[in-house]
Amino acid sequence: MKNTKRINLRNALSAALMVSSVVATPLIHAETATSIVQASTVQAEYTNQIPTVQQVLGYASGSKITNHSDMIRYFEALSLAAPDRVKLFDYGVTWEGRRLIYVAISNKSNIDNLDSFAENMQRLSDPRKTTEKQAQELIDNMPSSVWLGYSVHGNEISGTDAAMRTAYHLLAASNDKTVNKILDNTVVFIDPLQNPDGRTRFTSRYYATVGLEHSSDRLSAEHNEPWPRGRSNHYLFDMNRDWLAVTQPETKGRIAAINEFRPLVVIDLHEMGGDQSYYFAPAAKPFNPHMTDTQVANMNTIGANIGKYFDQDGYDYFTREIFDAFYPGYGDSWPTFYGASASTYEVSSSRGERYTKTTGELLTYDNTVQRHFVASIATAEGVADHRKKLLNDYYQYQVTAIESGKGKERIYVLNDELNRAGSHRLATLMAQHDVEVKQATESFKLCGNTYPTGTYFIDSAQPKGRFVTTTMTEQVNMSEAFIKEQERRRARNLNDEIYDVTGWSLPLMFGVDVDSCKSVPKVKYTFVTPDQKLKGQVENLNAKVGYIIPWGDMAAGRFLTHALKAGLTVKTADKSFTLDGKQRFPAGSIVIEKRQNSKDLPSVISSIAAQTGAKVIGIDTSWVTDGPSLGSGSMPELTAPRVAMAWDEPVSSLSAGHTRFVIERQFDYPVTAIRTNVLRYADLSNYQVLILPHGYYENALGKGGADNLKQWVKNGGVLITFAGATKFASNPDYAILDVQRERAVNENPSVYKDSDSGLVDGVVIKNRETLKVATEEFDKNPDFVAGVLANVEVDQEHWLTAGIKPNVVGIAYGSDIFTPIKLNSGKNLAWFSSEDKVLASGYLWEESKKQLAYKPFLIHQPMGKGMVIAYTQEPTTRAYLDGLNVMLMNSIFRAAAHASPLKQIH
Repeated sequence: MKNTKRINLRNALSAALMVSSVVATPLIHAETATSIVQASTVQAEYTNQIPTVQQVLGYASGSKITNHSDMIRYFEALSLAAPDRVKLFDYGVTWEGRRLIYVAISNKSNIDNLDSFAENMQRLSDPRKTTEKQAQELIDNMPSSVWLGYSVHGNEISGTDAAMRTAYHLLAASNDKTVNKILDNTVVFIDPLQNPDGRTRFTSRYYATVGLEHSSDRLSAEHNEPWPRGRSNHYLFDMNRDWLAVTQPETKGRIAAINEFRPLVVIDLHEMGGDQSYYFAPAAKPFNPHMTDTQVANMNTIGANIGKYFDQDGYDYFTREIFDAFYPGYGDSWPTFYGASASTYEVSSSRGERYTKTTGELLTYDNTVQRHFVASIATAEGVADHRKKLLNDYYQYQVTAIESGKGKERIYVLNDELNRAGSHRLATLMAQHDVEVKQATESFKLCGNTYPTGTYFIDSAQPKGRFVTTTMTEQVNMSEAFIKEQERRRARNLNDEIYDVTGWSLPLMFGVDVDSCKSVPKVKYTFVTPDQKLKGQVENLNAKVGYIIPWGDMAAGRFLTHALKAGLTVKTADKSFTLDGKQRFPAGSIVIEKRQNSKDLPSVISSIAAQTGAKVIGIDTSWVTDGPSLGSGSMPELTAPRVAMAWDEPVSSLSAGHTRFVIERQFDYPVTAIRTNVLRYADLSNYQVLILPHGYYENALGKGGADNLKQWVKNGGVLITFAGATKFASNPDYAILDVQRERAVNENPSVYKDSDSGLVDGVVIKNRETLKVATEEFDKNPDFVAGVLANVEVDQEHWLTAGIKPNVVGIAYGSDIFTPIKLNSGKNLAWFSSEDKVLASGYLWEESKKQLAYKPFLIHQPMGKGMVIAYTQEPTTRAYLDGLNVMLMNSIFRAAAHASPLKQIH
């Protein structure tokens, strides 16, 4: 046929999909491994008018791991070759400056009317404005849509090349019936690379390890990435967990794009271990209870279509066994809360160009690309085949979402005066999720409470109502049947099947007091926008004495860091105080006196307040009638500390990245990353604060490293440890922290008595329960906790907890529980609540509730001129525990002020 080429997509080893007219023979060297050769039923004729990967990049599709810049070049070439059928969009820039793109592919009519399509999807998204009849008219005439997102984890490499293969097939297979059906009925959105920074890290390191031949040996350097691996982005976030807190630019841009077009089906394509096969819908249990049966059923239908193609091609696969749909912050769960059906696909990873499975089979990169390609086309076909049903189901989802929001907790009111910044952050975040958030322009009464002008409130009776409910309520329950099965498994000493965290209430994590009410307020309001800034407040700018910034939220926290970086002289109150018998200021409040600063102080104060949204009060007197005076020793001066943190093995890359992000991007303060092995011997005297994120430091630091850190602390340093680092510090061999880790509580003494001889007295085992007791390991850790939100009580009479509420929420994760520190060594400044109150949100084993109760969360231990501040959990997890940020700021800035100063470098 004129201007066409016919290609049989023969097998996973073939690179033939995007070569010009011949089937390329892959370079596979003979070895003991057996090739995976699987015939493909996909055949098509390809027009020469669409460029192949070979023509644009110089290599056949699937024969090489395409890097970010080459991926951009290829999609730009496709958009130039077929501007009537493909439209390319930029949706953001990564931290490292790389473009984030997606494309829309469909027939000419659908692409020409893409703006109208977006408008019509918005109309379908709101039954309050679009009647059933109007919706049906839209459904009869508009296309369906699918969003295919690839490689959110940068070292899950096949997705990007599969995206390129999929785009080429949709554009070049002009006479293929399946393709034409897809393009006539569906807009296919392709996000080819969700994590450019992580992929670049992977590809550069991978090809740097390749020698004369690619190795398929899992022991080779090619298959063992160095820290921090390519999975995460620049700040080392697992971005498949960032869809809830939306902290990273990649996530922000993607959510904005999806909210504009509202694709009906969203697929997140991943990789898993190389010895597995392929995973797709239906998902594993538990499902989030705020998803609908219709959404789940639609994914099952699409999964069955993929299964049909995989059966024809001889591809192994499995469903329902691993990846659940409970946490709403995944790429395959977040879209369900605007009405999409969504799923994760996982292909066995070659983690390079070749990989030998334990079976001896050779898995090639092209094989992984091919299976993602087949699943992508099968998904698009499933969406096209069920166009009207998916559109109708989407509209009905909005109808039922509005109705489901009319419950006891219909209205959520955000009016936390002690945490203005947290309330604002939560309100704008929900607006970013396309939730309708309102801000009152006048005071109002609701459910017996009076709220001032400026109060934020959210009505759950809206199209995004299910998202509101699942993120704003304190508790979302897993099904009783699932919980019963997990308890049964624990009783049999089997691992539980909980995949990720079980608690994620945003108000709890952000430390924002929220009221709920069934009644709807009658009040004038404006809608909150995602980019709405928190307005700074300055009272009495031309004050005679100075300025006080009340402590307690991150607006004040960022004011502090900006003031220190601006070179202002700043004091902070160790205790609360009353000025001139009139106004009470909380402990931790920042004091900036005119006499100690330059004449342009008012303009600097005004500028910083505008940048940070802080509340500033000008004062005309320094007369204090209760609490420490401004010149008191309990009003220490804060200096800008030099902050360092451990970086590289054996630090958890996630913990390191989250911590650095929180300090640099949420506190607006620089951090120096120091490779962990350097800490064994480095002269740290230039630093006032050193943070050890969660990690496993025993081998990396050892006794020599511990001694070096202790000497630095004794000289005046502040050492802050998180989770695994606290475990290292508590090891008696290193004696940094005077606490110990607990074993699991043993309520059933063994039927055997210990013996040094290697023999024990015989016993009679009469029943299965006695057998269970006899076989249990009694010198064991507490049971592992997948991740819950836990209530933490805070000492209110210590300078380190100044400005922190009496009760906060932290995460409880893992199996490490620590003893309280003795009073002769230090002080427990925050601890988990009582057994009946410790669980704030999620599911926690009863044994864990008992053992965790009253155990320390935050420990302070003086040491020489310095101190150790230990967190038994991670306060920076996923950068979504905003309610702990003031505690961490105190640990850095206030602690540095209370330690005897080390030398400063200016």
